[in-house]
Amino acid sequence: MTQPMDAVMAFHNAFRRDIAGIDAAALDSARGKPGLAPAVERFRFFNEILVWHAHGEELAIFPALEIVAPLIAEAYIWDHHGLDAAFDAMDGAVSAGDPLATARAAAAFKFHLDIHLAKEDAHVYRLIRERVSMADQGKALGVMAGAVPQERFPEVIAWMFPLIGDDDRENLTRIWQMVMPAPVFAGVKQLIHQAVGDGWTELTRRIPDLA
Repeated sequence: MTQPMDAVMAFHNAFRRDIAGIDAAALDSARGKPGLAPAVERFRFFNEILVWHAHGEELAIFPALEIVAPLIAEAYIWDHHGLDAAFDAMDGAVSAGDPLATARAAAAFKFHLDIHLAKEDAHVYRLIRERVSMADQGKALGVMAGAVPQERFPEVIAWMFPLIGDDDRENLTRIWQMVMPAPVFAGVKQLIHQAVGDGWTELTRRIPDLA
């Protein structure tokens, strides 16, 4: 059964896959391979989405967690500050035109993010699923979604859906279909179709009423 927090897990999986590609590109550049510029621009957009996601957690998920499991969220906010510092380090290395420093910064960013997401999946979101009502989870998800500037939402879909697998695509699409007004979802559905390309056939097989 699809649950509200499955949407968050889909974002986490997209973050994992994207930062792995960015880190690999930075390492290739340090070894003398050209073509880092697209990965750098992708990293900047990636970080924008990560900041929106973290802000949404701080607005909605962590306050809900504080009610059912006090004092836990504070350490995850420290993690968010650490990710901000990691981005600043990589951005500074890129601006200085230093491929080796960029590769080191990318590896550090990936290491920190991977551990942070794994902890959230195993700890924060397990507690949310077990101790927060489905209705309150849905409200929290709505607040998180509101942290993304609405005019940037098409960019988020275009970034995310190619990075996630069929299960995440299905879960996220079902959740949006449930929580969005029908006219809004109709536009989102078209954006998803564009983003997944040939994957649309599998998505409509799983969710027949999309077709």
